[in-house]
Amino acid sequence: MTKPALLRISRKYTRPLAFDQFMRASIQITAARAEQLMVTEQWVIAEVLKVVPDATVEAKDLHGSGDHFHVRVISESYDGVRPLQRQRPILSHFKPFITQNTVHALDLKCMTPNQAEQMGDTSFDPHGEKEMQFFGVHIRRPNQE
Repeated sequence: MTKPALLRISRKYTRPLAFDQFMRASIQITAARAEQLMVTEQWVIAEVLKVVPDATVEAKDLHGSGDHFHVRVISESYDGVRPLQRQRPILSHFKPFITQNTVHALDLKCMTPNQAEQMGDTSFDPHGEKEMQFFGVHIRRPNQE
């Protein structure tokens, strides 16, 4: 390809200055909105209930910083639904808040009432206490004979 042809193609696919200014302004507005939003356990519970209205929801702020949450969602509607399909609608609802860095981490445990009775209530915290050797999910398993 000749140099003039390359220049024509590159000019065709460059973004106009107005678009760049628009994107910078929208990022600043988004950042300002994120600073105004105070994320609390009650807010997380209310947002989850928008997605799964029939659920019992518990939320715990893992660090007290308002950005790492452990959320237990207990609902009869999860009967027969695989774990990822239980979490996907909640995560897609929180996606704008995660991309704006309003919420950094959500540890979701979505289960039926029967599963909630059998499972432990431990949470996953990737930035857990520094003196611990292992950071991860601790699951209570039934004794196998």
